Amino acid sequence: MQAMIITQNQENADFFGMMLRKEGLTVTASRQVKRAIPALVERPVDLILYSTSVDDTLLATVPEIRKSSSAQMIMVVDWLTEDLHCALLDAGADWVLTRPLSPRVFPRYLRRLLRRTSEIPVSVLSEIRCRGVILNPAARTVRIGEGEAQRLTQLEFRLLYILMTTPGYVFTTDELVERVWGYDGEGNRGLVRGLVRRLRRKIEPNSDTPQYILNIPSHGYQFADGDG
Repeated sequence: MQAMIITQNQENADFFGMMLRKEGLTVTASRQVKRAIPALVERPVDLILYSTSVDDTLLATVPEIRKSSSAQMIMVVDWLTEDLHCALLDAGADWVLTRPLSPRVFPRYLRRLLRRTSEIPVSVLSEIRCRGVILNPAARTVRIGEGEAQRLTQLEFRLLYILMTTPGYVFTTDELVERVWGYDGEGNRGLVRGLVRRLRRKIEPNSDTPQYILNIPSHGYQFADGDG
């Protein structure tokens, strides 16, 4: 598996590079996002590790990376408010961690992320069509009818795939955390809410009145069944 580290700090690049190589990844590094983005197009990777400071350009940078890659993206920053954490997840990050990172804890996060990346062989999954929504696992894109295809992150794809393969079935938030993130879902409902919000922005004509991904109060979420 291939990984790219994006960081201006050489010590961070060395630290993360050592950790990633220990997990069996081939690592490249870039000091600048502007140089990393075309490299991601030319040489796709499975994991992006973006270590950066928090400034006014940060939130705009994540969508720019997402335009070029749907790889799993871990972000590492110095500090984090709840609003910024939510905004970075909404923008396309899969995990957002703060420094200092434990050399014992970080590899465990990494292993979970890599394990989930390899669980679904998307190249052999069939295209799914339901209520005019078309999910393409090989390209990891979704489109409505003849509309423009929207690229999905790995987590967005996993959630939408689970929902669309069983339309009408109501998944509890705990079930979705376990299936999408791969660990005990109890107490992590905010993860599902944030991911659903991101998906709705990509597929719903009006995300405030969703017609595909429905919330069933006190129960969970479903992909709407029927022809409505």
